[in-house]
Amino acid sequence: MHREFDHLQVLSALPDPAGSLHADFSQPPINEVTVTNPQLFFNRELSWLEFNNRVLQEALDPRNPLLERIKFTAIFSGNLDEYFMVRVSGLKQQVEAEVTKRSPDGRTPQEQLDAIRDRLLPLVYRHQRHFQRALRPQLMAHGIHLMDYRDLSLDQKDFLHQYFQSHIAPILTPLAIDPRQPFPYIANLSLNLVVQLHNPATDERLLARVKVPETLPRFTAIPTDLPMVNGRQDAVWCAVPLEQVIAYNLEALFPGMQVAEYYPFRITRDADLTLEEDEAEDLLLAIEQKLRIRRTGGSVVRLEVHASMPEAIRKILMHEMEIMPEDVYPMEGLLCLRDAMVLMDIPLPELKAQRLKSVPHPDLRPVHRKRRKWAELSLPKASPLATQDFFTVLRERDVLVHHPYQSFDDSVQAFIAQAAQDPDVLAIKMTLYRTSGDSPIIESLIAAAENGKQVATVVELKARFDEENNINWARILENVGVHVVYGLVGLKTHTKLVMVVRREADGLRRYVHVGTGNYNPKTAQIYTDVGLFTCNDDLGADVADLFNYLTGYSRQNAYRKLLVAPANLRDRLLYSIQQEIDHAKQGRHARIVAQMNSLVDPEMIVALYQASQAGVRVDLIVRGICCLRPGVPGLSENIRVLSIIGQLLEHSRILYFHNGGDERMYIGSADWMPRNLNRRVEAMAPVESPELTGELKEILGILLADNRQAWELQPDGHYIQRHPGYRCSEQRAQRILMEMAEQSATLGASRA
Repeated sequence: MHREFDHLQVLSALPDPAGSLHADFSQPPINEVTVTNPQLFFNRELSWLEFNNRVLQEALDPRNPLLERIKFTAIFSGNLDEYFMVRVSGLKQQVEAEVTKRSPDGRTPQEQLDAIRDRLLPLVYRHQRHFQRALRPQLMAHGIHLMDYRDLSLDQKDFLHQYFQSHIAPILTPLAIDPRQPFPYIANLSLNLVVQLHNPATDERLLARVKVPETLPRFTAIPTDLPMVNGRQDAVWCAVPLEQVIAYNLEALFPGMQVAEYYPFRITRDADLTLEEDEAEDLLLAIEQKLRIRRTGGSVVRLEVHASMPEAIRKILMHEMEIMPEDVYPMEGLLCLRDAMVLMDIPLPELKAQRLKSVPHPDLRPVHRKRRKWAELSLPKASPLATQDFFTVLRERDVLVHHPYQSFDDSVQAFIAQAAQDPDVLAIKMTLYRTSGDSPIIESLIAAAENGKQVATVVELKARFDEENNINWARILENVGVHVVYGLVGLKTHTKLVMVVRREADGLRRYVHVGTGNYNPKTAQIYTDVGLFTCNDDLGADVADLFNYLTGYSRQNAYRKLLVAPANLRDRLLYSIQQEIDHAKQGRHARIVAQMNSLVDPEMIVALYQASQAGVRVDLIVRGICCLRPGVPGLSENIRVLSIIGQLLEHSRILYFHNGGDERMYIGSADWMPRNLNRRVEAMAPVESPELTGELKEILGILLADNRQAWELQPDGHYIQRHPGYRCSEQRAQRILMEMAEQSATLGASRA
């Protein structure tokens, strides 16, 4: 049921997605297509803001179910938190260090900070206004009452007063803001109240700070059977923001004082973890120390305040936190809307997007039928499975899995669990960049070690915001005898690899999984990723060499099939692009299609410009940051850039080169960014089976034909969302891929 790849790529029959917007772009000198020409590149930081704007548009889009729009509202807010902690903080450090080096698009660090604020303020305002004026009333219409305290009935206020006395007040610690004592420490991302007090005995005006406790739910639930204002009794869920429950009961914290007013505020601190690895004798201990510094807090990079906060109080907070007015972001409504994600737990499926249910891969269905419960498989004394289904299947053919459409549990997790129990498996080697806190994969690795197998894991302790989780897993694995290494000095290990060494009748055989996503069963349900299972000898030998590079003193630079960063990945990609250029110059068909998360690297962008100028047709599916300018006459008119923002997070990295008809396809872990190509260990594996390359081409074709959740990048940096035209049916790629997976699973079951 494969669709024709090129047919799906040709979208001339679709309506013009640009609509009424026409880019006004001054063409750069095309005789200066070099990495030093700033006109060739979009700014990385501003491009990321455009990505988050596309997330925001999903929250605004009335075609999405209500709670799905709430989800994107929360994601927009959470994305900004990390953006400030890492990207904005890095720019501020450069300004403080008087760094004058310009970005590829020609901006100084300060100019980038100024541009970020100019672009972000209207986005934040729209985000806040839409939640307050559109989403909250719509929630209420469906019985989801996220109330303000002032709008509660007397019965509801009485309930909250009692709840405050018994469950909230004992936790609170009001702290005075007084010139005679140090300013209270404000934790990163914490929500706080600054309280204005009046001392009637001395007529003094005082200030205090009350931290909203993170140990309590952000929204305090109210029984739905309590009478509401105007006698309404339609509540499915009713709650009040915790900070308001505290604010309206402040008198209990300040007896003898008069509470004049309160104002919520929230800060964001620099949380980027930098480490001089060559000076750290014990990497694990060094990162633990850095994590403590992160928790206690770096410098403040953002202050969010309620718009009603008086200027005098803002100045006090700014002075104490050593920030400037441009670091202050006034909010009209609730602060920290990332907490709105809790509304997704409300059991109203009609207000949510249709769930995409994973199905077993048809080739791995025997494994699905025979697998036992994970708890049983993880026990070191568990009986081995009756048949080695994975190994039997992979000896016959390679298998490509596409998550979450095809089950991660029944493929990757089952593969590792079976290897842990198989008496003929001698060794398991695996990279772990991010995994979940209750990972069955970790349980299987522990079981394998306890079963006497040699188990080695490369745990990346520097995976941002997962460092603590990875440290815990590293210690647990070491305690049961797993060989744990932390990768290479100066390089993050980002590649996604598993290798199983098995004793068979004709000798030892390596079984390999190469993936685009983390070995994390939770994110595997919401991130789209592809993975290749194979026992190809050359690929297995390459993966073995790469593991030796990661765990020992090998300095392997030559690989048979793998493209490995920083060894040969950049050069091989540039060579593949140059081949397409050569084919185009000789009048042959030339084509590049690439899906990735981000495209930033100037050298790769210049190579794509040169390909376009030579007549190579280039289609890029870039979910997030894209610094390439498409559609510029004489430069990039043959390049099209799409971004798909949907129910699932597009995370696959898939590369296609037409190569004069001898097509080449790769999957793997690397985006086209300087960090991925220069400072990380990445691997891209060739997919050589004609059947599997057909599947990958079909995936890319369906993504490129999306006219519902695809956004097309314009020459001026703006994105225009595609819409089905007159008499055109809606093509929603993620829904189509789910339907295809279900059909394939049904056919596989009927043949079994």
